[in-house]
Amino acid sequence: MIVTTTNSVEGYQIAEYKGIVVGEAIMGANVVRDVFAQITDIVGGRSGAYESKLQDARETALAELEDRARAKGANAVVGVDLDYEVVGQSMLMVSASGTAVVLG
Repeated sequence: MIVTTTNSVEGYQIAEYKGIVVGEAIMGANVVRDVFAQITDIVGGRSGAYESKLQDARETALAELEDRARAKGANAVVGVDLDYEVVGQSMLMVSASGTAVVLG
């Protein structure tokens, strides 16, 4: 499955459009991770715990996007957009959307 942020795939022609597909992932963060992240914010640097959680959420959303594209009979997703949102006090939502297509 080819997944790209571009509207076309070089060397391929889009033979059929299957529709919009979306994958979402909502991940919770725990209290210990929050405390260490706040300390990191105060002293500077990167929060490895949150970066790891963000990566997990992004991978889950993209995998769900691919699964939904496959279910529509597509072999690629073009025009992919990733959105990140904070939900409530400690939930992270990643949404991936794009157009499922059949490449010829």
